Amino acid sequence: MPTDIRAEIIKQIRRPAHWLLLAVALVLTLTFAYLIPYLGLSGRTEGPGSARGLDAMLPAEFVGSTVAGTPVFLGALAVIFGVLVAGSEYGWQTWKTVFTQAPSRPRVFAAKVVVTAAGTLLLVVTLLAAGAAASAAVAGLQDAPLDWPSPGELLTGAAAGWLITTMWAMLGVFLSVALRGVALPIGLGLVWLLAVQNLLSAVAAPLLDWIADLQRALPGPNAGSLVAALGAPEGAPGVSALTGAGHATLVLAAYLVGFTLLSGWLLHRRDIT
Repeated sequence: MPTDIRAEIIKQIRRPAHWLLLAVALVLTLTFAYLIPYLGLSGRTEGPGSARGLDAMLPAEFVGSTVAGTPVFLGALAVIFGVLVAGSEYGWQTWKTVFTQAPSRPRVFAAKVVVTAAGTLLLVVTLLAAGAAASAAVAGLQDAPLDWPSPGELLTGAAAGWLITTMWAMLGVFLSVALRGVALPIGLGLVWLLAVQNLLSAVAAPLLDWIADLQRALPGPNAGSLVAALGAPEGAPGVSALTGAGHATLVLAAYLVGFTLLSGWLLHRRDIT
């Protein structure tokens, strides 16, 4: 493993904030995907909340239920993670120290991209493991069969969740590099995920056709479409079958590559002060 990547990994795993984000993601996912729906289970097959019934909590559907939060609240946590990975260097004023060592700017940035992708992979794997355990517990309590998804479905769900969370994390990296800080990038990222994209889809899109068409090119709606294709409950925030899985994957991959290239270009070309 290259020295710069090893050093970046050591630095990031020693930050309590990252582990706190992972714990928050775990608690939110288990609470809203399993605990609250189970406590409110009424056996209804029609009406509001029916998509949150027992079937959504059983092992056969655990992949979709677990990644259902990636378009909104898990995405928000991923943005914060990306900002902390790259933006903290501005707050600590350590960019100059890093760049006066041996690695070039592209190598330093590449190490941060690798660590960011590794962090989101850890997030997705942890959530899927917890979701599998929770769904097995629900099946046991309800005397339901343990019908697990196929390995292919599991890998597809993990890859989709990793793509979405890494895309959001790289948005955080881009905002932190563009704005040279932590607080403002986190604030703007959260405003976009939790407010703007929801207002566009719920308020503006029904009134203006061009905004409805624009939804097909935005990251949030495509993330919601991708998890919907994986079986995420329709009642989950941000989940909607606006586009197909193939279209959503291409759009999200384009945003991921775009955020990465723009962040690297800005860090390479601009002064760091």
